[in-house]
Amino acid sequence: MSKYEYYICDVFTQQKFSGNQLAVITDAEGLSDHDMQNIAREFNFSESTFVFPSEKGNTRKVRIFTPRSEVPFAGHPNIGTAFILAEIGSFGDFAQSIDVVFEEEAGNVPIKINKDHCGYIWCELSAPAPLSLGKVATVDLVSEVLSIEAGDINVTTHYPQVASVGLPFLFVELQSLEALSQAQIDLSKLQRLLQEGFPSYIHIYFRDAKDFDIRCRMFAPLDGVPEDPATGSANAALIALLSHCDQRSDLEDKWKISQGSEIGRPSVLHGRAQKIGGTVTEVNLGGYSVMVCKGTISI
Repeated sequence: MSKYEYYICDVFTQQKFSGNQLAVITDAEGLSDHDMQNIAREFNFSESTFVFPSEKGNTRKVRIFTPRSEVPFAGHPNIGTAFILAEIGSFGDFAQSIDVVFEEEAGNVPIKINKDHCGYIWCELSAPAPLSLGKVATVDLVSEVLSIEAGDINVTTHYPQVASVGLPFLFVELQSLEALSQAQIDLSKLQRLLQEGFPSYIHIYFRDAKDFDIRCRMFAPLDGVPEDPATGSANAALIALLSHCDQRSDLEDKWKISQGSEIGRPSVLHGRAQKIGGTVTEVNLGGYSVMVCKGTISI
């Protein structure tokens, strides 16, 4: 029987017991796919990560599992894994900032790690893939999936649209905070959406919310995540999509994003995007994390 050390942190927050929970197995060599899936199911967080030595000359190889499956890329697992490895000294002692690269199924994920003057660690990732756009869904079907009225969906900037910078989501802009808070997934209607070829991950948002540029929620009930407290991969794709839809051919914009309040785990994410000559050339997403506990698993 082998022992594996794990750490649990809360991501996109500076307060314990808020943000998005993450379990990190810092040395997963020897674990099978079956073992990793069982461990992720046992923790039952939206994701757990498993760290391996790099196979391609990068900093580390990272695999990401939800309670039901492995995913090619996710935001908060990258931010939290970088934080944990920095916090426990895996990157050595650094005074202010270091750059690391995690290799994942979706591609290489560059992450900048900064330590502020109070010693808090901030991590910011760069999206592993350029913005790609998928199918557009009908307002009527999406409103039924979300259990809201068709008029609650804002189509001024875009219709319900699939977009990805490493993991595809269906993005839906809403007209009000009330609609955002009232939305809930109708599983029978979600199955119909899947039959039409759309992803099961649905990210809804409202812009110009008080104190934030964006308030959002993300649902992935078929992947064991009824609602996610903070979704880095979705929000990275969202700011890429909004930059793409912006009429300006060149821009450098920043977003402060709130997620998780509806389920009692408030999170704050910070995004940046650059667009040059009509093409989104860079997308970054970052935030703070906080250590919660550590332990060992025997397998």
